[in-house]
Amino acid sequence: MPYHQDISACLRDRVELGLSESELSFFLDALDPALGRLRKAYHDGGIGLLRVPEREDDWPALKEVAGRYRASFSDVVILGTGGSSLGGRALHNMSNIGFSERSRGPRMHIVTNIDPYSFDELLRSLDLSRTGFIAISKSGGTSETLLQTLTVLPMLLRTIGPEMTSKAFSIVTQNADSPLRRIAGKYNLPVLEHDSDVGGRYSVLTTVGMLPSLIAGLDAEAVREGAREILFRTLDSGRPADSAPAVGAAVSVGLERYHSISCSVMLAYSDRLGSLARWYRQLWAESLGKEGKGTTPIYAAGPVDQHSQLQLWLDGPRDKMFTVLGGPVAPLAKPVDCSEIRDPRLDFLDQVTLGDLMEVSRQATTETLIGNGCPVRTIDMDAIDERCMGALMMHYMLETILAADLLCVNPFDQPAVEHGKTLARRMLLERKSAAASIIPERAA
Repeated sequence: MPYHQDISACLRDRVELGLSESELSFFLDALDPALGRLRKAYHDGGIGLLRVPEREDDWPALKEVAGRYRASFSDVVILGTGGSSLGGRALHNMSNIGFSERSRGPRMHIVTNIDPYSFDELLRSLDLSRTGFIAISKSGGTSETLLQTLTVLPMLLRTIGPEMTSKAFSIVTQNADSPLRRIAGKYNLPVLEHDSDVGGRYSVLTTVGMLPSLIAGLDAEAVREGAREILFRTLDSGRPADSAPAVGAAVSVGLERYHSISCSVMLAYSDRLGSLARWYRQLWAESLGKEGKGTTPIYAAGPVDQHSQLQLWLDGPRDKMFTVLGGPVAPLAKPVDCSEIRDPRLDFLDQVTLGDLMEVSRQATTETLIGNGCPVRTIDMDAIDERCMGALMMHYMLETILAADLLCVNPFDQPAVEHGKTLARRMLLERKSAAASIIPERAA
């Protein structure tokens, strides 16, 4: 296994709010038919995601496009929001968190929001003649991505002209009529297909996550390899207790059902895993938060949140389970020498590295949470690399799908989000209409 999951501190013999063996067994037994449905969906193609880790046919086209971007541009900007950008950012930040020039490819800028201040600052910092853009939206109608695209295109047309713009800007969207496809047709922009049967928040293993990874110089094939390993382990498991994602789903739903644990804190002990936790937050929240069901995912970073949130976790509402996530500490920092300062209060730091403190902080916080009766799951990665990231992403996608089965909700739709999008479009049209009605009065 590329990682090890330990749920022993989510059980009652370890923590006050833990599950009893019978409570855990109830939900594991309930997942037996769910695993059967998952196997059927794999064989008949009912869940498109499950076939993606095996894909080989798309690599030639993806590598050709990635090679062109790597050779032509010093910077590459990924435009999108939500599932169109969070997965790619999680993979990229695994190897580059933005502080160094040790990148294995062009500088990547994966835009996840539409704040005009930060968007303008990004564009001002770029040499547009040396910058490539990729806009990603499955539907081709995502307001944020459309506005990002329509903001950038006029700038490119003025700076490098129509012919070069068609080489510097690509679109990823599904094969259906949409505003984004019409924009591509208008400006002769190349289009790569977004899998129509894989939703945005589950799309990291498709072109959505693989193309940015290839451009950044990551081993994208190893991402799928890790995902494939966890998928097949789950499909081949004789019983739910043998599947790490199934166990995770049973624990999470069981803790909520029996002990009112309504929040799921992912405490990541590496800056390189912060974006993975943010990707998980959307996956879990948007897939399960329906019909009054679901638990609230919360992102936290160690050790910083030991100082900012641990007081609440230990002495506030008893409504949280914790997943403490980490991998081998990067052996980059040298031990500090406190001998010349001659202050006994520094003795515990003498010959200690930043990595040493990070690791003992993870252990100490884990033990403190357990000692205070909080349910804690630990996930230890063999390495923070492409294979392990792919494995963990597949773990969480399967865990989410199986948890949805236990909750009897559809993990692939987002009706409340769609309502908000519809309302936003209506408000923009009303604002436009109101502005138009004022103009004649001013003219008069």
